[in-house]
Amino acid sequence: MEKSPDAFRTISEVADDLDLPQHVLRFWETRFPQIRPMKRGGGRRYYRPEDVDLLKGIRHLLYDHGYTIKGVQKLLKTNGNKFVAAIASGDLATMEAIMAANSEKHVEPKIAAAEEDQIVGRPKVKPSGRFFGFGSSHDDDVPEVSVGKSSVGKEDRALLQEALFDLLECKRLLDQVR
Repeated sequence: MEKSPDAFRTISEVADDLDLPQHVLRFWETRFPQIRPMKRGGGRRYYRPEDVDLLKGIRHLLYDHGYTIKGVQKLLKTNGNKFVAAIASGDLATMEAIMAANSEKHVEPKIAAAEEDQIVGRPKVKPSGRFFGFGSSHDDDVPEVSVGKSSVGKEDRALLQEALFDLLECKRLLDQVR
């Protein structure tokens, strides 16, 4: 029997939906105070639909965009839960509305200028659509790296980083299949 979209979900249902182990969800509760499932007798967790949407957004930022936990915490603090949930669903209208509301309050959303501790790796020298422009790609001040007798320039470094990103994504997909 299928549950209503407004029904509460158990931790096992949410874990299956997000393709994550249950202990990861419990860990995220300790790192993100915005995740507050209802707890019933025996400590059973029941997630509201808003909690599930937020978890999807957090998962998307951590696993698909390479954000660190600290980076996602800053995004949540700056832009709020609805913004992170909208990222996972790809709801650009909601994201733009939240960004417009933040600019009216004179609060700048912190998306484009990510700090070093927020992103693991760099997607490309030129941001592409698959990353929604998140993260910075300002590698102008990166010097050439010499390896042995040869040196690796900025373009080659960018290609290597892109290949690394693609390999990490392949590994993540393979881990999901196993």
